[in-house]
Amino acid sequence: MSATLSRDSWFFVIRGILAIALGVLAFVYPAPTLAALIVVFALYAIFDGVLAVVGGFSVPGRPSWWLIAGGIAAIAVGVFTFFQPGTTAVALVLLVGIFAIVTGVAELVTAATVGQLVAHRWLLALSGVVAVAFGLLLIMSPGDGVLSVLWLIGFYAIFAGVMYIAMGFGLRDMSNTVKSVEAETTTAHS
Repeated sequence: MSATLSRDSWFFVIRGILAIALGVLAFVYPAPTLAALIVVFALYAIFDGVLAVVGGFSVPGRPSWWLIAGGIAAIAVGVFTFFQPGTTAVALVLLVGIFAIVTGVAELVTAATVGQLVAHRWLLALSGVVAVAFGLLLIMSPGDGVLSVLWLIGFYAIFAGVMYIAMGFGLRDMSNTVKSVEAETTTAHS
């Protein structure tokens, strides 16, 4: 059992180191990191689209044209993303901006119309104002929005990496404890 724990501890440490490396790359080399993420998404969309088309033709009875059409659309999005990565990144940020504005306006209208039915409705209104401001910032400067998303990925990757490394060292300590208990048990039975 201790050998398994010891082996598993290094798995977590290596995983943590790789996650931290990704996070650092997102900060130090944002353009290549973004390009790599976009290429991975493009390949995923193409692969998923091919599987959807195959699945659509494999439906018992008759082909599922909706699934086939969705697969063709996914392939088209993947190919477009592959050849126009900058446009894809900016389009995603613009969609997030529009979503934030729509959500913010809905929250503001709700806060204004619920009257006294909802305690602390000002929190909903504040959330709406922040969402609208965030959405407007993304729409006015989508390039900075892409960079912000990369930074969020970088922060998350570094945080996750630190947690994985801590988990790995915790497993190593547990492995050492198990080894000493096994040694004491073997000595006691001898």
